Amino acid sequence: MADNLEPIHGISFEDYAQMVIKLTSGASKEQICEAMGIDLVVWDEINTLWIQRMTEDSSFKLAQLYGQYFAKGVTNPKLVNLEANISPEGKANLERIKNDRYFYEELCGARNAAYSYGLDGAQWILENFGISLGDFQSVGMQYMSKRLKGEDFMETKAYIEYQQEKQKEYEAKFAAERGGNVADDIEF
Repeated sequence: MADNLEPIHGISFEDYAQMVIKLTSGASKEQICEAMGIDLVVWDEINTLWIQRMTEDSSFKLAQLYGQYFAKGVTNPKLVNLEANISPEGKANLERIKNDRYFYEELCGARNAAYSYGLDGAQWILENFGISLGDFQSVGMQYMSKRLKGEDFMETKAYIEYQQEKQKEYEAKFAAERGGNVADDIEF
């Protein structure tokens, strides 16, 4: 795996993951490249090659490391202060999901319900709560890390049950907005 972690054009795997975090959090490629001192052509090659390395890694060590980097968040001084254009409501909701696990689980349930009704759940969260996919996933990785470090089983169970309850509520909401479910008129 040592060869797989060799930097590409001077960009380490950790820096690459942090660049992707910023990208999925709403920062533009141009902003990220400027902060890192590279041009878009170099970004395209870095992005292609790091993805290729992860795809070819049958041990999945790179994927695990990538997840760890996402959970850790952005620490690179060139990127840490780079902010996407986020609405005040989006910033408030982002802080809320970081500090209110039940709100985070509610939005997970809403996202799952949106997907089950043919909507892009990540886009729905962005449009309704101002939270980008990258920011949402980063918070999710932090909660997952906490769970893996020994979160109480009953606490985890309560969060899962709450998420499922909220998913059902949002499914009912989406069904009502669409005039019911596709198969509501079928009788057996």
